[in-house]
Amino acid sequence: MSEGEDKQDPWWKRWFINPVLKQLTQGISAEKLAWTIAIGCGCGIFPIMGTTSIVCFIAAATLGLNQPVIQVVCHSLWPAHLALILPFIKFGQWIHGSPPLTASIPTLLKEFFASPWQFAQDYWLVAWHGVVAWLLIALPLVFLIRLLMLPLLRAAALRIEKRKEAAA
Repeated sequence: MSEGEDKQDPWWKRWFINPVLKQLTQGISAEKLAWTIAIGCGCGIFPIMGTTSIVCFIAAATLGLNQPVIQVVCHSLWPAHLALILPFIKFGQWIHGSPPLTASIPTLLKEFFASPWQFAQDYWLVAWHGVVAWLLIALPLVFLIRLLMLPLLRAAALRIEKRKEAAA
């Protein structure tokens, strides 16, 4: 265990809070970390199953963000990602005035596993509708999360800096 970590810490602190705080001790700015968390949240709910890790990787690589943190955020959001796929699709279909998707999740999964290529051909427009709705929701969400995270991370960075100064 490293300094500041305790075996008695709850799992969520060991797996989420402590790694983020550790990044602050290693020189990553609160600003960059806030963007990393916010963009990880936005990309972690991308409405195409099986793509969120790649979307987060590309976003982090393009924007120079912290890969481990963005992946932790992305992977912690998998329940939200799965829960939001259909709402994004339905919202996208509503935006475009398209008829709603009538197939059930078990039917869609059966079709996907039977022939992924055929599934992609049959449902690309449905996926596009979900992506459009995601863009409309995710962009403001990213800015909101960054706005909420930045003061928390700045305060944590200040506490870390004060501890370093007191120890020196």
